[in-house]
Amino acid sequence: MSEDTRYDGILLGANVSIAGTGLLAAVEETISYGANTFMIYTRSNRGGKARPIETFHRDEGLALMREHGIHDPVVHLSYLVNLASPKPETRQYGIDVLREEIERVEYLGFRYIVMHPGSHVGEGPSYAIRQIAEALNEILTGDESLWLCLETMAGDGSKVGNSLEEIADIISRVQHEDRLGVCIDTCHNYSYGYDVVHDFDGFLESFDRVLGMDRLKVVHINDSKHPFGSRKDRHANIGEGTLGLEALRRIVHHPALKGIPQILETPEGKYKDEIDMLLGRA
Repeated sequence: MSEDTRYDGILLGANVSIAGTGLLAAVEETISYGANTFMIYTRSNRGGKARPIETFHRDEGLALMREHGIHDPVVHLSYLVNLASPKPETRQYGIDVLREEIERVEYLGFRYIVMHPGSHVGEGPSYAIRQIAEALNEILTGDESLWLCLETMAGDGSKVGNSLEEIADIISRVQHEDRLGVCIDTCHNYSYGYDVVHDFDGFLESFDRVLGMDRLKVVHINDSKHPFGSRKDRHANIGEGTLGLEALRRIVHHPALKGIPQILETPEGKYKDEIDMLLGRA
């Protein structure tokens, strides 16, 4: 059976581990879930020194991906990167890490880095948006072979990039905006106040109007522990939260998302069962 028949054009996978053999470990875990894409962190998402990317068994991992029809994996940037920070040393750390991460991901040959836009830490969204855009102007050369994808957030704390308009405001200030994409997150969008459960088409229409559908590069598929409009970012397992299995299944199978990597970031290591449920294999 061909990959197209098995998945009907859907790219669905999970956040997998690089422990031990790096990319090779990530691909092997992905195969065990019956998935055809995946997401990794190339360094700890909580900081620390990154492993040399040359130790990731890249060529073996890429060969195994080709053998099993695994496409368009995603890298998530460390949570410690905050380009909006008012502290010069914190902001510079973020610039340095993102520059390095672009080089690491280009070495792997992947096309997408997902990043949280940043937090204003009391300085206000307008300040943060300027800070983020200025940092991206300092980092991006326009010669990158990947897209840096700003993730839509849930509205908790002092995070920015919660609304589509805030994401668009950041992008509009960046010189090499053609290197910028967007990652939506079903939990974040629902918690912020976009009703992706009852009107996902309306949400996509807003996305197209504000950002353009060509910006949509990655989707995070997560249920939510909190209700609609709560502005709280707590992921739940598929079918165990306030979005529910049927709504998430409709989103995964939506024609507009065909060919776009959709990634689970749910707790408790239930990825195989969740992928089977979403694809109708359970």
